[in-house]
Amino acid sequence: MGDKETSKYISLILRHKPEVIGISLDEHGWANVDELIRGVNKSHPLDMGTLERIVAEDEKQRYSFNEDKTLIRANQGHSIPVDVELEEVQPPEFLYHGTGEKYVASIDEQGLIPKSRLYVHLSADEETARKVGSRHGKPVIYIVKSGEMYLNQEKFYRSVNGVWLTKRVPIQYLQKL
Repeated sequence: MGDKETSKYISLILRHKPEVIGISLDEHGWANVDELIRGVNKSHPLDMGTLERIVAEDEKQRYSFNEDKTLIRANQGHSIPVDVELEEVQPPEFLYHGTGEKYVASIDEQGLIPKSRLYVHLSADEETARKVGSRHGKPVIYIVKSGEMYLNQEKFYRSVNGVWLTKRVPIQYLQKL
């Protein structure tokens, strides 16, 4: 089993289902590293060196350690209620959202909603949004009028890995590219 499969499994645990390996997350999404390693080891070989490599080399920078590497958490994408201590940030004038064609009718009807996640995920550039959209089939890119949303009291956050987050994007702030 390679690092990619192990990373996906860790993502599942830290974002959605910590109970799968018998651990719990604190209110900020942190898990004890030793407990995570023991739990993951039941089905995927994992030691501290491998975990450090996964965290360091993950192209999406999904995970963060605390200062002494005794705790780890997913940076965003949770479906379970945690507060990853995001600071509100003023967004740029425009952000982007990539999706697949199959979701366009729903988005055009109700805007962007987080569905099973806590936040809607947005990209700072079109290229990243296109990559995200490609994971869902033929990509469709939406321009999000984030500056206007912010002026209308909508809150934005930026995760440590650069992903922009907001609770929703109403249809009046969306434009297909």
